[in-house]
Amino acid sequence: MNPNFIRSNSKVIAVDFDGTIVTHRYPEIGKPVPGALAIIMALQRKGHRLILWTYREGRYLEEAVAYCRTHGIEFYAVNENYPGEAQQGNYSRKLNADIFIDDRNAGGLMGWKEIWQWLHPEEDRSYATHQKASVLSVLKRLLFPTRKK
Repeated sequence: MNPNFIRSNSKVIAVDFDGTIVTHRYPEIGKPVPGALAIIMALQRKGHRLILWTYREGRYLEEAVAYCRTHGIEFYAVNENYPGEAQQGNYSRKLNADIFIDDRNAGGLMGWKEIWQWLHPEEDRSYATHQKASVLSVLKRLLFPTRKK
């Protein structure tokens, strides 16, 4: 799925990294939070525009982006509203997103299965199906990498 594609009924979703996609181990990268990678990929397949929204910067941010890319997740933007957003004057890092997924939400992270069901109650595919699709996607990419021209 092209991360720049967005359907009319899709949302802009800002996703935190530490404690949300992976467990807290900053500045290292923690273990995957159960369900995170599969559900993020499923949200992309549904046409949602995903933005990585994290405290990380510099080398640590590059490591987080590379980790996600290795696991099949390519974000529309990283710590900005859109790719190449100009930072001028009194720049605010506040995003214009419809939904924020973060372990520091009031009440904490509800869990990726619940996030999926909340965003897509009409979906009858089970959580296990998304997990399987995620694993197959990563295996395919590792076994049959595409070559850049």
